[in-house]
Amino acid sequence: MITLPPDPNLTALRLELARLRSERGWTYDNLADRTGLARRTLIEIEQGRTIGSLKTWHAIAHAFGVPVDHFINRLCEGHEPPAEPAG
Repeated sequence: MITLPPDPNLTALRLELARLRSERGWTYDNLADRTGLARRTLIEIEQGRTIGSLKTWHAIAHAFGVPVDHFINRLCEGHEPPAEPAG
């Protein structure tokens, strides 16, 4: 029997975006200027109406000065991430 992975925690992902933006006191316009992304795109991601692409999250991570896996790791919040393969 195949065990499917749990659903990604998209709420934790968008909440981390909101937390970092708020922590820095940035508006959506500030973040848009720093990422080159549309203000509307950032609002829709943070409000959970869209997920964004990997390229989008890469731009967001660079704006905050964090590695992209800072956000990607949030997808496993609430469940055990997959084990690293034995080398």
